[in-house]
Amino acid sequence: MPPAVTGPLEGASNFRDLGGYPTAQGQRVRRGLVFRSDHLGWLTPNDVAHIRRLGIGHSLDFRGVTEAAATPYAIPDVQRVPLSIEPTVIARMKALVAQGVVPTEDETVDLMRETYRDFVNHNAATFGRFLKHLLEVPTPQVFHCTAGKDRTGFAAALLLSALGVERETITHDYLLTNQLYRRDPAMEGKGPAHVMQVLWQVQPAFLQAAFDTVETQHGGMHAYLQGAIGLQSAELAELRQRFLEN
Repeated sequence: MPPAVTGPLEGASNFRDLGGYPTAQGQRVRRGLVFRSDHLGWLTPNDVAHIRRLGIGHSLDFRGVTEAAATPYAIPDVQRVPLSIEPTVIARMKALVAQGVVPTEDETVDLMRETYRDFVNHNAATFGRFLKHLLEVPTPQVFHCTAGKDRTGFAAALLLSALGVERETITHDYLLTNQLYRRDPAMEGKGPAHVMQVLWQVQPAFLQAAFDTVETQHGGMHAYLQGAIGLQSAELAELRQRFLEN
């Protein structure tokens, strides 16, 4: 399956078009309408020109308040929409370090899995606003967090799920982060190498923890989208009409 990649940008990584993926019903996600990325705080003039050529009118920013303040950005003719989700895994890691505890690799993986469960159970309203914003704005949009991997990865998984893309394909897109994200120590902070390796990559187990929570606690993806996420049947149908090829 060819990756749906657009770029690369000079001052950002993990930027790609979510279009081109097939659905279980044989349609394809439209290209040129919705993009995912890591943070947009270091774009070059060439990057800004590229963003504007794509016609992107809104950037949906999942970064927490402190993250967004650390790397602010303003792109001409692009409205930034804050959809703040605080990076709780970092706070948990700092709490452990303050106690003199260095997590093992397995414990760090467990922390990441718990973060994804929290996305499902505690951040549904924010992800619901994300999907509704895609419907409300006619111009192409980009969504991102800091690395474009966890909050952004789950948002992409939700959107592709709502469009009827199969789970294997969704996981394929999710794992592209490990190829496309350019790690930057200045953004990542300091910590044991085995911990940082887990925190700044993605693993199938992370996303699977979210999917399992959707299944076991919310009755499946369709029920979750119409329940905790808050989409009406008409809005789900509108998403598919807007973002799927005829």
